[in-house]
Amino acid sequence: MGKMKTHRASAKRFKRTGSGKIKRFFAYKGHLTGKKTAKRLRKLRKSSLVSKGDQKRIDHMIP
Repeated sequence: MGKMKTHRASAKRFKRTGSGKIKRFFAYKGHLTGKKTAKRLRKLRKSSLVSKGDQKRIDHMIP
């Protein structure tokens, strides 16, 4: 029987922490940043954890 494949797009977007939670980065920072405030861009630079409801779905996509 074959193994489950990793969802490659998800593997590039999410990383697993040491405790098993899933880390993500914020969207809306790729382009059109001239109109966004410096404070907003600073906040978008940081990472955060995936919400509890989404974690179950993403768990299946990345090992």
